[in-house]
Amino acid sequence: MERHTSPAQNRELQIVGFRVGNETYGVPITALHEIVRVPDITAVPDAPEYMEGVINLRGKIVSVIDLRKRFGIKEAAASRRNRILVVEHNGRLNGLIVDSASEVLKIAAADIEPPPAVLQEGGLNCVTGLGKYRGRLIMLLDTSKLLEFGSLRTPKAAGETKPAASSKTEVRGAAAR
Repeated sequence: MERHTSPAQNRELQIVGFRVGNETYGVPITALHEIVRVPDITAVPDAPEYMEGVINLRGKIVSVIDLRKRFGIKEAAASRRNRILVVEHNGRLNGLIVDSASEVLKIAAADIEPPPAVLQEGGLNCVTGLGKYRGRLIMLLDTSKLLEFGSLRTPKAAGETKPAASSKTEVRGAAAR
């Protein structure tokens, strides 16, 4: 007997897998512009806590968000494995600091489940699904929702920001990362 499957069941989602804390996340490969090492980051006064600052990427200014802070995960010492995933949102490049970037993964559409309500209610409306890949779960992220600055919620109180930088521009060195 011939087995028929719908085209939707045969589809695969190609994602770039990366780690933040102990969890593996993924974004569609189509959302990714490039992956770079963490260079010097210039702090932005009065920016939200999760906003690390900006970088100059070959003449383009890129806003950089620390996903550990965005997700309320305890900060860890900077590592040589840290990377910035550069994604485009509303015509602008944005960087996401991650602990490490792994590889391109292919997840069958049938292996993707909707996210639990607790994630949505807990301020993680950027999680679009959970992909099952080789015995582990990968949280799939929507970069558009992740980068909607007005809707970003962190465990800190609303309206709390970083203190304004002094008259000198604060630059965090790549050597520290």
